[in-house]
Parts: sequence; C-alpha cells; structure tokens
Amino acid sequence: MDFKYDTDLLILGPVAMLLVLALRRLLDLPERLPRWNRWLSWLWLPASAAFAYSATHFRRDTALGEAYMFLVLSVALGTLWLLRDYRPARTVLVGVVLLWVRWAIKLTLLLGNYSLLPPYANYYDMASKLTTMLLFGLLAVAGSQKKTLLKEQKQREGEARAREQVAAQNAELERLVAARTAALTQQSEELSEALDELQTIQNQLIQAEKMASLGELTAGIAHEIQNPLNFVNNFAEVSSELLDELADEQTRPAPDPELEAELLADLQQNLEKITHHGKRAASIVRGMLEHSRTSTGERQPTDLNALCDEYLRLAYHGLRAKDKSFNATLQTDFAPVLPLVEAVGQDLGRVLLNLFTNAFYAVRQRQLAAAPGYAPTVRVSTARAGDEVVVRVRDNGTGIPEEVQQKIFQPFFTTKPSGEGTGLGLSLSYDIVVQGHGGTLEVDSEEGNYTEFIMRLPFRTAG
Repeated sequence: MDFKYDTDLLILGPVAMLLVLALRRLLDLPERLPRWNRWLSWLWLPASAAFAYSATHFRRDTALGEAYMFLVLSVALGTLWLLRDYRPARTVLVGVVLLWVRWAIKLTLLLGNYSLLPPYANYYDMASKLTTMLLFGLLAVAGSQKKTLLKEQKQREGEARAREQVAAQNAELERLVAARTAALTQQSEELSEALDELQTIQNQLIQAEKMASLGELTAGIAHEIQNPLNFVNNFAEVSSELLDELADEQTRPAPDPELEAELLADLQQNLEKITHHGKRAASIVRGMLEHSRTSTGERQPTDLNALCDEYLRLAYHGLRAKDKSFNATLQTDFAPVLPLVEAVGQDLGRVLLNLFTNAFYAVRQRQLAAAPGYAPTVRVSTARAGDEVVVRVRDNGTGIPEEVQQKIFQPFFTTKPSGEGTGLGLSLSYDIVVQGHGGTLEVDSEEGNYTEFIMRLPFRTAG
C-alpha cells in the first residue's frame, strides 16, 4: 500500500481527540450522561498513542488504529443517540453517522480484501476529507445552536421568574384586596350601625321638635279657646235670663206680643252666637288633634286663609303664655278669593306654626335689645300668582345674616342658643313644602331689619 492510502492514520488522533472533547463540552456530558462522560475521558490516551504511532512509522498494518477509531465513533454515535432529543446532539449525529459509515467501510476492507480499495482511493480520500469537514462544520453549527438554546433557556427562565414575580405580586395584591375588602366590610357595617343610630336619634329629635311645637300650640290653644268658651257661657247665661222673662210674660193675664217677639229674637240671636263660638272652639280643638296625630298623608282641599289665621293666633298666644309681657302687632292681608289647595292640612299647619313661632321669636329678641319705640310686628299675607298660591310671613325682627341664609334649611342648623332649638324646624318645613307638596320655600332677609319667608304651593298636587 502507498503512503497516500494511509492518510487516514494521520488524522485519526486529532479527529478522535477533538471529537471526544467537543462531545464532552458541547453536550454537557458531565451533567447529562456522567457514566458515558467517564468512558469518553479514557479514550484520550489510546487515541494519542495511535496518532503518534501513525505519524512516526507510517506502517501499512493499521487495522488496530482503524478499529480503535471505529470504536471512538461508535461510542460517540451511541452517546449522540442517547441525547437525540437535544437539538445540537441531533445536528452532530448526522456528521458522526457519515464518518462512522466511511470508517466502517475502511475497516471492513482492512479486515477483508483490501485490494478492492486502490481503484477508488481518490474518491475515498475525497469522501474522507468531506465527511471530516462536514463533522467539524456540524460541530460549529451545534455550538451555535447550543448558544441559541442557552439564550432561549435564559429567556424562559427569566420569563418564568417574571411569571413567578407576577404570581407573587398577584397573590400579595389578592391578599391586600381581601384585607381591604374585609376592612371596608367592617367599616360598612360600622357605618350602617352608626346610620341606624343617627336615624334613631333623628327620629327622636323630630319627635322632640314635634312635641315642642305641640307644647307651644297647646299653650296658644288654651288661651285661644278661652274666648269662644267665655262667649258661649255669657250668651248661655243671658239666654237663660231671657227665657225666664219670656216665661213670666206668658204667665200674665195679658201677655205683650211685641215683648214676646223681642225676647224670642234675642234668644235666636244668642243661640246663633253660641253656635258660632262653639264651632270656633270645636275648630280649635280639631286643629290641635290634627296637629298632634301622625300625618296620614291624605290630601284634602285646604283653605290657606283660615289655616294662616288660626295658626298665627295660636303661635302668638303660645308665646304670650310663656311671657305675659310680650305684645306684638298681628297684621293679616288675605286674598279675598283664594283657590283651595290640595294639601295635608296638619303638615302645612306645622310649617306655618314653625314660621310664625320663629317670627315671634325674632321680634321678641329685637325688642329686648332695641330702643324704646320699637313695635314688634308679624304680618302674614296670601295671594294668587298664576297657578300658585303664595303665602308670605314677614317680621321686623333681628333678621338673618346673608352667610347664614344659605344654611337656614339644613338639618340641625340653628341660630338659637343651646336648649332653645333643635335646628329641625325649618328643615322639616322645607321637606314638607318642597318634597311633600311640590312647592317652594324661600327666605329673604336683611340683618337687623326684617325676615320674610315665601311659601309657594300649586293649586293642585298629585293626590
């Protein structure tokens, strides 16, 4: 055999060493296949010896070296096959398979009939070079693939860490949301309990306000009802005397017809007056009962002129029952023909009583501080304006500062000293007029001069 046929022996050692080194590092054999890694590490020494022997002696008897190279390739092939799921291993596997096939052919010829090889020596050498170059090229490609896989792995690990962080953050947020929800639920329950307590207190204050106005009304009624009762008693006594005179006249032998007619006319007049004042007393009592009972919300045609006149006098006498020294001028200017308003009489009565009571309180306060000559005056007027009935309650008392007028209808706001007002009167009045009857309630005042409340009610509201 010529030397050119033995060129494979010159590259046997380097190829074997490089292949083993590349496989161990490229495929991370210490971690992936520890046992195979140990076997491959022992292949270094025989491969180095075979390379040295071939490079110095160029012997024709190379079957041992070829067999060893075939063994190296077989071990490499088995290693790559075990790692075939790893992309760089599959890439290198192609080159090792081709090199293994070429070496298998060479070894078969060496062990069999080597004379068949010389005619194809050039082709064999070319195939040897190409498969070797292809192997190292595929090793380079596999290295690039490994870098790509490592990069992708790092990216996946980074994404996994990011997902873990997001999951941890989501868990923390869920915990915080759950804690916040529990806190809000507790606060909501506490606020609900507080609201219930406030509503209970408000109802108690409303009842207290109602009872306070009822007390003032009762005092006014006691004074106001005394007048018609006095008239009834007086006319009843006079009528009794007239009946005695009539009886005496009829017992005479010659009764005087003219005197009898005159006595009967006086009796008729007295009975009419007794009836009138009896009805007046009954009306006052009925108003007191309506004011004291819980409102049914039933609307009826209501005469605002009569309602204003009645509650004006009741409020005045109620205040005089507390302070006998207090006097005020009462002025009324009622429209002669005023349409009836569909309303809840006792509710509007509470509104009017509150407005009149405030008016008398204002003029009394100014009277206490004013110079002599001041004349407390409270005036109430009614008028028709389009489709509305307008009620104006005006006093010449202390007036209301401009900044206070914006708060006058707010619940629990009062300008009275502690113990003299709850601050609910005007608030309830506003609700009764605006929400209950679809009207409006406004205030016009000048501090130190006057205050006027204007109540507007439609002729008819939904019944």
